[in-house]
Parts: sequence; C-alpha cells; structure tokens
Amino acid sequence: MANLKDIRIRIASVKSTQQVTSAMKMVSAAKLRKAQDAIVQMRPYADKLDEILNSLSSNLDASIENKYAARKNTERILIVAITSNRGLCGGFNSNVIKKTTELYSQTFKEYSQMGKVDVFAVGKKGVDGLKTKGIKVTKSFLDIYDNLSFTAVTEITQSLLQGYTSGLYDHIELVYNEFKNAAVQNLVSLQFLPVKIKDSSDIQKRKSKFGTDYIYEPSMQEIADEVIPQSLKIQFYKAILDSIASEHGARMTAMHKATDNATLLIRELKLKYNQARQAAITNEILEIVSGANALRN
Repeated sequence: MANLKDIRIRIASVKSTQQVTSAMKMVSAAKLRKAQDAIVQMRPYADKLDEILNSLSSNLDASIENKYAARKNTERILIVAITSNRGLCGGFNSNVIKKTTELYSQTFKEYSQMGKVDVFAVGKKGVDGLKTKGIKVTKSFLDIYDNLSFTAVTEITQSLLQGYTSGLYDHIELVYNEFKNAAVQNLVSLQFLPVKIKDSSDIQKRKSKFGTDYIYEPSMQEIADEVIPQSLKIQFYKAILDSIASEHGARMTAMHKATDNATLLIRELKLKYNQARQAAITNEILEIVSGANALRN
C-alpha cells in the first residue's frame, strides 16, 4: 500500500487539475453562448439564400453559362478540413481528421494515388493531425480564429472559388462539425463545389406549398454571377461558425466530464488515504501492545 505522503501529494495534484478543468468548463460555457448566438442568427439567412440558389440554378437554361456547375470529367479534388487551433475538446478534432483521412485514402483513393487530391486545413490541429496520418497539407489557415470576421473568411472562400473556376480543382469537399447543441456535434462531409442542386421535384413541391417563386431582374445570368458566389461565401462562413460553436460545446462537455472524473478520483484517493492511515494506526497499536507484553513477560 502506498504511503500517506504519496497519497496526499496525489490528492493535491488531482484537486489542482480539477480546478483547472472546472475553470475551462466555465470559460467554454461563456464562449459557447456567444458562438451559439452567432450560428443561430446566421442559419435563417443562409438557408433562405440556399433556397434561392437552388431555385436559380435549377432554372438556368443550358445556354446560360454556369461556371459553378458540375463538369463532365473530374480531374483534381480538394478537401478542406475545418478544425480548431487548440485541443482538450474530446473527439472534435480527431473526428474531422479521421473523416478527411477516409476521404483521401478510400473515397477518392484513385485520385490520391495519382497525386490529384489536395488538402487544405483550417486550424492548427488539423495540420498536425493530418501530418501524423501521412497526408500532406497543401495549404493551411492558422490565423483565421485570431480575428474572426466575414471578411477574413471570405478571403479563404475566394481562393476556393478561384481554384474551381480556373479549373485547378473540379470538386471541393468540406469536412467540419455541425453544431446541434452543447453535447452533440454532427460530423459533416459537404460538397462545396460544384453547386449541388436539390431535386427539381422537391423545389416545385416547396414552391406549391409556400407559394414561392422568383422573377429575375435584370437577367438570370447576372443574378447567377452575383448570387452563387455570395451564397457559397455565406455557406463557408456558416461552416466556420458551426465549427467554432461545436468546438466550445465539445470542450465544455469534455471539461465537465474531466471535472466529474477528478471528483470521483479524489473520493477514491481519500478512501485509500483513510484506509492507509487506519492501517498505520493499527500497526502502531499492535507494536505498542507487543512491546508491553514483552516487558511484562
């Protein structure tokens, strides 16, 4: 059995860790409220713009140029993994890394074997995790969270749009965590480009249900050139906000569990300490009694 001093030192160490995890939980809870408000306010706008985008894209005539539409032949693929710069958030980052690795080595295996798959990483943990998996990160964005804004995120989105319209990439996939609530984050693998159009029958059903239709002015081509890239920028910004809210939710949950585990461990160590202390006292009593008996004899 460990001596009393070692157990006391361990109890003090676990208590110190418990204080840290409890503080991190409260900090993450405060940040989560702000991040949750941001994504909740963004979703209605993003969903409505996505609805307009789908209606617009489904009505584009073949004669009208749509540079964001699917191409006949897919030559090069880009995967964008959105993670965080910090850890201690459970499986938040590892899930994105695992999914990205799966896309790279299984889903797009033929292209990756030919060296036709590039990977961009948003967040330091994504860069580090993918490197350990043997996946080369072509480009990384590590400072995006330092001063997050729509303008800063748009610069990343613009590079993705330029890569697609210039023909450098024929398919762009986003991998990130979608925020559901503080305890649940859904891992999402989303086709960013080409623009994925919903089934026209679904669009018509929605129009008949809500009576929604659009008159395009000045022309469908001009609107397509303006709305589609704007919608994609909003979609990418929404993915970043989802990821941030998911990160804080995952970290708050992880720190809550760590604090509870520390509480249980402290309870077990105190029980162990009392048992060791009782055993030491019993041994001392036995030694005293044995000594007294020896002197009497």
